Amino acid sequence: MRTASVSRRTSETDVSVKLALDGAGKAEIATGVGFLDHMLDLLARHALFDLTVSVTGDTHIDDHHTVEDSAIALGQAFVQALGDKRGIARYADVHLPMDETLTRVALDISGRPFLVFRTAFARDKIGTFDTELVREWFQAFAMNAGITLHVETLYGDNQHHIAESCFKGLARALRRAVALDPREEGRVPSTKGSL
Repeated sequence: MRTASVSRRTSETDVSVKLALDGAGKAEIATGVGFLDHMLDLLARHALFDLTVSVTGDTHIDDHHTVEDSAIALGQAFVQALGDKRGIARYADVHLPMDETLTRVALDISGRPFLVFRTAFARDKIGTFDTELVREWFQAFAMNAGITLHVETLYGDNQHHIAESCFKGLARALRRAVALDPREEGRVPSTKGSL
């Protein structure tokens, strides 16, 4: 089992993450931000990662620190769980339909973090959740997971569907990219010999 545990404590948040890449999609999520809980729950389910996330944050100010710090900790756990990356598929892409919305996600577990995020929201809020925090979560996750990540919503109208398609697209792409390829015979999938 490729697993990791990460704890991150600051003056703004206290985050605990447990991750198993070879799981069954079980999630125990309690961030104090309902919409984020929903997104992380479906991330675990569609990636088939077992994921526990617990956050105590300064949500009396706003949700920004909780959203960002949960992504930082999850990204760090992802790196830890992958280890030396031997035998992984490394690259993956997916087109994720969510009713009227279609989002494309492509990624490379490269060790070279980069985010291209071409998704726009027509409203500032989904319920009480600030839509600008969707990009903040993806930025923090990509940087700390060490992945090159491209997310582009090709079209869509419903703001909830747009956000959900981004998270589900990431989940499905991660599921493929971390899969062990028997043809790699345990090698690191790079001509450099390391990622």
